[in-house]
Amino acid sequence: MSTAPDWVADPVVSTRPTPSHQPAPGRDMGGASERLTYRAGGAGAAPRPAGLFGSSAGENLVRAGAAELIGTFVLVLSGGATAVALATANPPVDDLTSIVLAFGLALTALVAALGHVSGCHLNPAVTLGLAVTRKFPWRAVPVYVLAHLVGGVLASLATWAAYSGRGRQVVEFSTTTPAGGVSSGRAFFVEALITFVLVLVVISVATDERVPAAVAPVAVGSALAVCIFIAAPLTGGAVNPARAFGPAVVSGDLHALWVYMLAPLVGGVLAAVLYDRVLAPAQAPAPAGGTREEEAVEPSTTS
Repeated sequence: MSTAPDWVADPVVSTRPTPSHQPAPGRDMGGASERLTYRAGGAGAAPRPAGLFGSSAGENLVRAGAAELIGTFVLVLSGGATAVALATANPPVDDLTSIVLAFGLALTALVAALGHVSGCHLNPAVTLGLAVTRKFPWRAVPVYVLAHLVGGVLASLATWAAYSGRGRQVVEFSTTTPAGGVSSGRAFFVEALITFVLVLVVISVATDERVPAAVAPVAVGSALAVCIFIAAPLTGGAVNPARAFGPAVVSGDLHALWVYMLAPLVGGVLAAVLYDRVLAPAQAPAPAGGTREEEAVEPSTTS
């Protein structure tokens, strides 16, 4: 007689077993696909990793990779084209808020639209952080990272095409380079720091069943916006190797690209490991005397 597999699809957000080793209670995902979670299985059974935002990690790699490419294309196009549009206006407009909103709102929409399809990483730092903490299969990492880089390049080519009358150098307005007086070491630290913040938020809201699923898109988009606000005056606020790679390759400005390719990976891995090893197992202190349910006032029995 056949038995059920050691992993099953449950409508929850967790990528870890619940303390009782039973499926966590179901939760409305707003029509998103059900996320894979773990159930206690046979001896030596290896749980199947679940993806971010209701996706199935490593499943249908070609289609998932296509979703990652399209998502990265839209994300880089949204912010990059906005930056170019402002810089080429007559007169030029210096409006950081518009660029930040373009990136933040685009990521919010993309997480809601593609999160259940591929996990909506859109960032090699997110993918690598998940792989290091065993929440994403290593065999899928090259596919996702390549999709991110290609999506960034295509977005920059689309920006160049939209403003083609000015030559490919117009894309330089969307490149990220250290500001005057900012050393490569300082830029590396800043990019690693802000990517640490972004990936910490992503890992938290997308892999922990205690977080309401509906807040994930807004939380991730807001985190990206805050990170760019922090770093833009110093490094341009790439927060993402793919976001830096596309404009740099298309414009030909490669002099500081290594900072934007490596620093986010360091920050992303540190954030993923910290959440997985230190923060995720934590629980808020229970009220004195037990749980709130135990403290409920019993009805009086006076005669």
